[in-house]
Amino acid sequence: MRLNRYLSQCGVASRRGAEEIILGGRVSINGHIIKELATQVQPEDKVVVDGSPVRTETPLVIALNKPKGYLCSRGDTHERMTIYDLLPGKFQNLHHVGRLDKESEGLLLLTNRGDLSHRLIHPSQGAEKEYEVVVDQPLTTEVMAKLVKGMMTEEGFARAERAWMDTAYRAHIVLKMGLKRQIRMMLYYLGYEVERLTRTRIGWLQLKGLPKGGWKELTPTEVERFFKEAPAKPALA
Repeated sequence: MRLNRYLSQCGVASRRGAEEIILGGRVSINGHIIKELATQVQPEDKVVVDGSPVRTETPLVIALNKPKGYLCSRGDTHERMTIYDLLPGKFQNLHHVGRLDKESEGLLLLTNRGDLSHRLIHPSQGAEKEYEVVVDQPLTTEVMAKLVKGMMTEEGFARAERAWMDTAYRAHIVLKMGLKRQIRMMLYYLGYEVERLTRTRIGWLQLKGLPKGGWKELTPTEVERFFKEAPAKPALA
């Protein structure tokens, strides 16, 4: 296994971040500083980063249907509920890929794989996230067009990849960007309040079939689809 991939699977950094760590002379294998990116790691090798040994964890990726009212956080000073309250102990060390704010719900991925996090979050990778949105007043096709055209907000330029109406009060919005509270913010700038926000898809993976508060561990084949396939429409079984 290439060294950058090994470090990513150890949870040290994304593959690109691991390359920077390697080139910085911060990694040694069996006592020798390694700066060659193509270096292969063997099962018996002792890999050390910044003086601390690292080893691969069993790769884990789970899909969670986050209910409204839960924080994407490991703990809260006000003792509010977090997504980790929904998960068994063996998943407490997983990190969430992106986040949903407290009032939002729907599909969330958690993993110990840095390469998957980078694939789904980094703008250059372009993994789509689809949301169902319910607002407080009737929508129009003009509003949908403005969401796709984009606008300047306090967080920067924000736009949707696609947007379409289901009913006068319900729409679907697809993002590749990940600005803080992006959908709520864009609609607020257009004069709307979001009454319900549900993430229904990440990449190829849809929320269907997963009950609120429920989780499912993804198979290696399912995980690899995030790296190899364009978004499709299969549902969780």
